[in-house]
This record gives sequence, C-alpha cells and structure tokens, in this order.
Amino acid sequence: MKIYVIGPGSMGLLYGAKLSKTQDVTLIGNNPDNISLINKNGVTVKREDKADTYTAETYKVKAVLNGTATDTADLVIMFTKAYLTEDALNANKNIIGPDTILLTLQNGTGHDRILRKFADESRILIGTTAQGSYRENPYTIVNSGLGDTVIGPVSGELVGGPVNVESGGGTATGIRKGISEIRQIFEESSFPCIISDDIAWTVWNKLMINASSSALSGVLGVRQGYVAEDANAWAICSELIREICMAAGLEGFEFVPEEQIDRIYKHLLNAPNGYTSIYSDLKNGRKTEVDYISGAVADTARRHGTKAPAHEMIVNLIHAMEGRDKA
Repeated sequence: MKIYVIGPGSMGLLYGAKLSKTQDVTLIGNNPDNISLINKNGVTVKREDKADTYTAETYKVKAVLNGTATDTADLVIMFTKAYLTEDALNANKNIIGPDTILLTLQNGTGHDRILRKFADESRILIGTTAQGSYRENPYTIVNSGLGDTVIGPVSGELVGGPVNVESGGGTATGIRKGISEIRQIFEESSFPCIISDDIAWTVWNKLMINASSSALSGVLGVRQGYVAEDANAWAICSELIREICMAAGLEGFEFVPEEQIDRIYKHLLNAPNGYTSIYSDLKNGRKTEVDYISGAVADTARRHGTKAPAHEMIVNLIHAMEGRDKA
C-alpha cells in the first residue's frame, strides 16, 4: 500500500517508521533540515525496557517536503498540528486521488470537517491512538506507550465481511474492505488496531485523557505521572474529567465521571513517564492544539447553553503561556 504520513513529529515518525517495515511509506514535512536528517539517518525508534535501559531499531523511511510528492496515495495519515491540517492538505492535494483514503489520528476533535473538503466522506476515517511517543531529535523517538489504535468511518457505512469491532454502545457485523485492510497493516506493524462502529464515542473517550491529564501536565510542565501523584494536580484533573463527562453527555455520549477518574488515574500510574504534545510545544515555544482539545470541551458546553469553566481556564492559561516569549 502506498502510504503518506503528513506531519513527521513524534507520532508521525513512530507510525511512518513502523509501517515502513511492510509498506511503501513516505513522510511529508515542511522543515528542510529535518527532512534531510531523516533521509540521511533513517528513523530510530527506542523503547524503554527497564529504567534507563532502551532497545532501539532504525528504519529507512523516505521523507519529502510539502508539495513535492507526486505519486497518488492509497492512504494518507494526518499527524500535523490540528491548526495546520487544511494548509498541509492543500499543499499535497496532488497525492489525493479518487480512491485515496484519508485517516486522521490527530489530537482533539473536528478534523473530519476539514478532510471533507478534500475527499468524499466515504473515504474519510477518523481515529484515536493510545500509542505514546516523544522526540529526542528530528529522527529519533522514544515509543513511550503501546495502546490501541481505534479507527472508524465518518459516514457510518458498515459493509463487507465480518470483522471484530468495538463501540461505546454495542457491536457491528461488518466494515468496509478498505478499513479492514488498514487494520491488518497496522496489526502487522505492531500497532494493535480496533475498528469502531461508533467512532465519535471513541473520540470523546480519547479526549477524556487529552483534555484532562495531558493538558494539565503541559500547563504544569511535568511528566504525566505527576498529575496522579500530586494531590493538588489530581484534584484539578478530576474536575476537568467531570466537565468532559458533562460535555460528552450533552452530545449524547454517556460517561460515568467516577469511572473515568479511576480509569485515567490507573492509566497515569501505569505509564508515568510520558510527556504530551502540549508539554513539548510549550517547552519549545510552539503554538499548541489546545483549541481542538480543551477548547473543544468548552465549545461544546457553550453550544448547549452552559459552561465548562475549568477547561476555559486551561485554554486561557495555555494561550497565555504560548505568548511568554513575545512579552
């Protein structure tokens, strides 16, 4: 399968590298120096085995600059920052053919509205990943989490042969052939993959972590585990989780707050050393995706005539921190 991964950050490098073992993968980015380093050195994926002990594997992956790829893609995977999605697809629209499938595994929600400008909804997949990754340099990453990748169609089409699926409210008996093939490719590349027939629920389920512990660890400038270990941080995180459950309920997706608080607490204790994209962006003086994460919770509450004040505060704090170097 001809696959383009747009956005060679930590997650784009992780997926691009491991998928390249069995597929024809090209990374697309906008930094000439980083592209050159990837082509020269390959992508090294490190995995912590014990404390301060790592195994590493290097993958030879092609990398090109935005707008220079010419071959039509079978699959395009979006890993750019959310606010760069439309510009990136415009720059690379020549690789999108009539049968190209677009898949977003980006943080937050609402990306499908942009993807619909470039492909029919029957060829758009949205998803989440519980994989974790952070960059040591432009071509070396640490794979810090090994969770599931969950994908599903925005169109709700469920046709084809029987496959295993997961959803928030039940099961389905089939899914489009293209999705099944992508799932198989992910599984062969050591990405556990689930097809969901209720992907909107799945996105809210992922947002539960991204808009609580992940955003808060970025504000505090700490590894994710600290949020569960410190009583004050955990009190803030718990309130963020309650507000996400409230906003999801307004959209018709029911979550029990105490169950989610317990789930996320256990997740943080099991993977305490991860650093989030918001943490990395703030540390390096970059714009964050907070408007598509915590902002999505606050916007949902406002659309339904109420408020999510803790999330509004997080959004304001993060934007204030983005502007520190300009002050």
